Amino acid sequence: MSTSTVVHLADLLRTRLKAIRSPFRILPPGRIAVLVLATLRHDQRLLDLAGGNSVAESTLHRWRDEMIGLLAAKAERLDRALRKIARRGGEVVLIDGTLIPTVRRTGKGDRPYYSGKHHRHGLHFLALTDENGRLIWISAGRPGRTHEATAARRDKIVEHLKAASLGALADLSFLGVDKPDDPDDLVIVTGYKATRARRLTPGQKQANRVLAAARAPVEHGFANLKAWRILTKLRTDPARATALLRALLVLTDLEVNR
Repeated sequence: MSTSTVVHLADLLRTRLKAIRSPFRILPPGRIAVLVLATLRHDQRLLDLAGGNSVAESTLHRWRDEMIGLLAAKAERLDRALRKIARRGGEVVLIDGTLIPTVRRTGKGDRPYYSGKHHRHGLHFLALTDENGRLIWISAGRPGRTHEATAARRDKIVEHLKAASLGALADLSFLGVDKPDDPDDLVIVTGYKATRARRLTPGQKQANRVLAAARAPVEHGFANLKAWRILTKLRTDPARATALLRALLVLTDLEVNR
């Protein structure tokens, strides 16, 4: 981790302590920032870190949740993120979905979290990047069986894109999300899909290859996000996963674009 990221987290905590008038912690803000980053980046066990730093496991757990909340609050909303891209002169964004693996849940609540596409349990997230693959927004977490098109409709991606006068490049899982009366008003470009009854023409195949090349940077954005090993298999409550992902989005931006 870069020194600038540690300093940024320590400054956030100092501001928080000043706001709540809590001048004392067992460890200094810089040390707390390092411990929290260790749990997020390397998925270190809280019990191991707590024992090695003479603090209670519950205290370190509370510090981690506090820091996640402070970082998640800095993640931009969808409309603001898109307007910022438009102000910079951008014309399109890249959209894709990803599954973050989770531990299995007990009882009937386990079923919605199983993804038939990935053959594992997890939480589904939508993410947007700019043309260079820099993550700009991530959605709320949904059960793993959620389809990309369904998630895009619930988040009103098309409406937000139109409001910002931007287009989006997506894969075939987003086919049908955008259905304008006029084909020229299409804002989500998905390429062409072959069927048993209709094969793609050479021109359509070439268009798909061009689209795939333009969409490649979105995978770099996901790779940077998943470098945080806590996402290898989430053990947290799904209700808290959205805050965690948005906090990691802010940290990823600090690390990649420093």
